[in-house]
Amino acid sequence: MLLGLDTTTERIHLALVAGDRHRGRALALERGQSQSRVLLALVDELLAEAGAGPGDLTGVACCVGPGGFTSLRIGVATAEGLALTGLPTWGFSAFELRAQALRMEGFAGPCWILLDGQRQEAFAQRWEEDPAQPAAKHPLAVLPELLAGEPWWAPPGFRDRVEALLGPAPVLMEDEAAATVAALAALCRKRSGEAPEAPLVPFYLRETDAELNFPEASTHLSEALRRGHAR
Repeated sequence: MLLGLDTTTERIHLALVAGDRHRGRALALERGQSQSRVLLALVDELLAEAGAGPGDLTGVACCVGPGGFTSLRIGVATAEGLALTGLPTWGFSAFELRAQALRMEGFAGPCWILLDGQRQEAFAQRWEEDPAQPAAKHPLAVLPELLAGEPWWAPPGFRDRVEALLGPAPVLMEDEAAATVAALAALCRKRSGEAPEAPLVPFYLRETDAELNFPEASTHLSEALRRGHAR
């Protein structure tokens, strides 16, 4: 039984996968809630629904970013904690998760995945069957030139800012939460056939505020910890 985790946004996505079946959760956090307070309780609820417990898990697949600095680390830390019991772990990017959801919703063409980078920026990656180029952050103002009229997708909380520059979104998911959970389950199955990845390293596309404001104090951080793996 595989567990899939995504805590990179204000909505937690979970999937519990047994063979070709899965059950999932998608919880939008309310003001004042944090992933750290509700994540393990949600995992316990999902396991209980399946008549299972932590001892029935055989592996954990986790979205490692990009996303909120603290929120994505909560998911990664949870997966790493479960790995201490001997479970294999696998990581995948937030871009791959959304690209998988779009494919399962029937969208087959090239598409830009755009995520909220804050500070008037977007995290962007162009996908075909696989990523067509490395992920990067870009000022919102350059998106019209960068995308050059190609299809794009952005999550609901970010979509209106992109539409102000590019016009109505050409690619939508009818039920984003359900599609993301289904994609999470699919990536669990896919990754479980590959070599485990340990340790999981958060994938960041920007420096932290502390690094920007106090660069001298952050020079001791390793490149892997500071910037994450390129995916």
